[in-house]
Amino acid sequence: MHTEQWCWHAHERWDRPLPATPDRNIDLLLIFGTTAALDNTELIASLRRSFPEALLFGCSSAGEIHDVRVYDHTLVATAVSFETTRIHGEKVSLAEGLSSRRAGQDLARALTADDLAHVLVLSDGLNVNGSELIAGLLETLPQGVSLSGGLASDAENLGHTLVLFDDTTARRHVGAVGLYGDRLRVGSGSLGGWDPFGPERKITRSDGNVLYELDGQPALDLYKKYLGERAAELPESALLFPLSLHNKEGVRGLVRTVLAIDEEAGSLIFAGDVPEGARAKLMKANFERLIDGAMGAARISTSTSTETTPALALLISCVGRKLVLQQRIEEEVEAVRDVLGERPALTGFYSLGEISPFTPDGRCELHNQTMTVTTFAEA
Repeated sequence: MHTEQWCWHAHERWDRPLPATPDRNIDLLLIFGTTAALDNTELIASLRRSFPEALLFGCSSAGEIHDVRVYDHTLVATAVSFETTRIHGEKVSLAEGLSSRRAGQDLARALTADDLAHVLVLSDGLNVNGSELIAGLLETLPQGVSLSGGLASDAENLGHTLVLFDDTTARRHVGAVGLYGDRLRVGSGSLGGWDPFGPERKITRSDGNVLYELDGQPALDLYKKYLGERAAELPESALLFPLSLHNKEGVRGLVRTVLAIDEEAGSLIFAGDVPEGARAKLMKANFERLIDGAMGAARISTSTSTETTPALALLISCVGRKLVLQQRIEEEVEAVRDVLGERPALTGFYSLGEISPFTPDGRCELHNQTMTVTTFAEA
């Protein structure tokens, strides 16, 4: 397994020249950048000319990860060539009324094969229920196939997000890449680092990813009460105050981020499901614990494979973490490098949702406000 990376800056152009002659050995080109960069048809065309056989796959972001640097207003391209692993990609559009769950089912059916080992999924971040997307994938994929990925972002603007699949950049799309073969080794880990505050409340009325009532009171009113002056900045300020969920079965808590609000209904719209009967608490940032969470996610991602060293690590972290850490944002990426060592190429993006199990052998979930790390190697 071999990787190479390039970074395009809006004013400085490429940090180093693309291949002078077409490189036909690249299987997968992971691409993360701003919506403007992904909409730059000549920029994407230049990558296609340089890597004519590669599957171009990526999405818009709120920050691009290149090694231990976190950039804004760039495009990061990571070329991957495999020794024995083969890949196949599929995409679906959510624009024709296709439900998030059905989108997951359709992608899983299209990718399923006897030697399917892992699925990497990237989705529009604003027009999808991430929990339902994952449910559709998991109920249709063969047993034992791992899953990871994330929801596209466009910084804190929450305007529109894009998915790039081959030569097409589009809104309201979900793309997925299947990786096939018995020599592929994939590990995933996800951790947060936020502190709960305020009383725990019961979700008394919700519908999928829409929260209407907490303890019988309008959810938006309660949320505004706790945000105080920052309530005027909703929904953007909600990225700094996620919600921690604990369901009635006692399953490990998930974190949910507000994507939008409905003043008339008094509701909050989240990136994933907020089920009735679950217990919820507001959360706020703890700087040191956020960095420790990134380090812990990296450790978990390598906990089940000791015979191979990762060649590639995909880091997907939440835009809310970036807003909190600000100038310290690169510390969480450096923490991952400290754990994984110098060999693996690091790439990734800041998202509106992270798709990963807590541990490699756990159930895949939609997370918000976490750092997720997925490592790839070939034995």
